[in-house]
Amino acid sequence: MDTITHTLIGLTINGSVKKENLPLNLKKSIFFATLTGSQIPDIDIVLQLTERGRIMYQMWHRGLSHSLFMAPIWALLIYLICYLLWKVKDIKVFLVALLCVSLHIGFDALNTWGTGLFEPFSTKRVSIGIISIVDFVLWIIMLIGFIITKVMKSYPKYRVWHYVWLAIILHISFQFFQGQIIYNEAKLLYDNTAISANFIPGHFKVIGKSGNKIEIYSKTIFSNKKNKIILESMEAVDLTPLLTKNPKAAVLFNWSPFVVIYEDENEIGIYDPRFYQDDSSFLREYIKKTENHDK
Repeated sequence: MDTITHTLIGLTINGSVKKENLPLNLKKSIFFATLTGSQIPDIDIVLQLTERGRIMYQMWHRGLSHSLFMAPIWALLIYLICYLLWKVKDIKVFLVALLCVSLHIGFDALNTWGTGLFEPFSTKRVSIGIISIVDFVLWIIMLIGFIITKVMKSYPKYRVWHYVWLAIILHISFQFFQGQIIYNEAKLLYDNTAISANFIPGHFKVIGKSGNKIEIYSKTIFSNKKNKIILESMEAVDLTPLLTKNPKAAVLFNWSPFVVIYEDENEIGIYDPRFYQDDSSFLREYIKKTENHDK
């Protein structure tokens, strides 16, 4: 998910906590824990500060820092910071931090980019693809909750945010239900299958690969295939020069569920078909053939 959505999720968790009778320092700690916990897995962005980091960022981002095994470590770190700042020793701080970190990791696994949920024990990226990178439905749900807290001032705010979370869970459940139906249908047709949620709820892009043929189309549970695109992957092309001379290509090859391989008179390259739009994919890596010969 995007940074704004992660922040809003942290704020909704903060609003869901009943804080009327809590000490001021505990309230501050909970606010800090929810806001920091909703962002801290993205601390891996510091990898971009070095050249090697920029090359590996695509693989490392949402890697170990987004692992389920790191969640309690991040929560404990946040708890210790709160203790140093406000001298608060309350299990609530650890629990809300753990919840926010876990939600960050979980929401990222729900979209197309995916996360390394089980690193360092597995390098497999979990990419469910049922929520778009920016989900405006989530924003709308949280905005409605915020408006209600301002209009119905006598009604307990934390209860409003509880209903907001109920609506969020229902939205995600509905997306998951539809996505799984579409995914399972496509899985019967292809050797490799992936789905990617559209910005419009219930609309998905299906990407299926069998042999050297890749099909991409739009689908809902209520409609047939639309906007079908057929691509051909040149599976016989030797990728050794590409993967050796372009580290980013090696990262992309390992990171993506499957790639499209292409070769023309000028270059050899690969791209991720999940991000294919307008005759290209913005996740593409290649080398020039002149570069290959020179090196």
